[in-house]
Amino acid sequence: MIRRATVLFLAALLPLLAGAGQAQAAGYRYWSFWERNGTAWTYATQGPSTARPSDGDVQGFRFSVSEDSADAAKPRGTSDFGTICAKTPARDGEKRVALVIDFGTPADAPSGETPPAGRTACAQVPENATTAEALASVAKPLRYGTSALLCAISGYPEKGCGEQVSAKAPAPAEEKAEEKEEKNDSNDSGPSVGLMAGIAAVALLGSAAVWQVRRRA
Repeated sequence: MIRRATVLFLAALLPLLAGAGQAQAAGYRYWSFWERNGTAWTYATQGPSTARPSDGDVQGFRFSVSEDSADAAKPRGTSDFGTICAKTPARDGEKRVALVIDFGTPADAPSGETPPAGRTACAQVPENATTAEALASVAKPLRYGTSALLCAISGYPEKGCGEQVSAKAPAPAEEKAEEKEEKNDSNDSGPSVGLMAGIAAVALLGSAAVWQVRRRA
C-alpha cells in the first residue's frame, strides 16, 4: 500500500520538479523608466509623458528584455545629480533633471542592431515640463507607439516597440554582479524553497518505501 502511494506521489511531483529547471518565460523588449530614490533605482509608477520631475531629480531609462517591472534591468553608470549637472547652472523659471540613458546590452538588442554606449545628460527645461519633454531636449529623436509607449531614444532601436521575444537573454557577468549587490541575500539566485522541499519529500518517501519492502522480505 505504501509503495503504491509513493509511486502515485512521485508521478504527480516529478512534472513540478522538471518545470523548475525550464527556461524563463517569454519577455518583452522595451525601454523601462526609472526614478532615483536616494541611492537606489525604483521603477516609475507613471510614464515619462505624464511624470513631472522636480529640480535636482535623477531619472533613468534602460533598454532590455524583461518579463515585467519586477524583472526589469536597472540603468547602469553614473547616477549622481551633482556629477551629471555639475556644468549646468541653475536658472530662474527652469529646472534641471539628470538623465541616465542606458541602451542595454547586445544580447537585448533587436536583430541587426548594436546598442550605442550609455550616456548621461542634464536637461534644463521649464518648471512644468514632463520627463518626456526633458528627454526630448537632450536625446532626440524619440519614437512613441500606441498608448504613449516609448519605443526609441536617440533613434534606438530603429524599429520595433515592446515586442514579445521567445525568452529573456542572459545578462552579462558584470551586470549580474551589479544586480547581486543591490539585492538582499534572500533574493539570491539558487534552488527555490519549493524545489528543495519537493526533493526532500521524494527522498523521505523513497526511504520509507525501501524500508517497507525490506521489512516484508
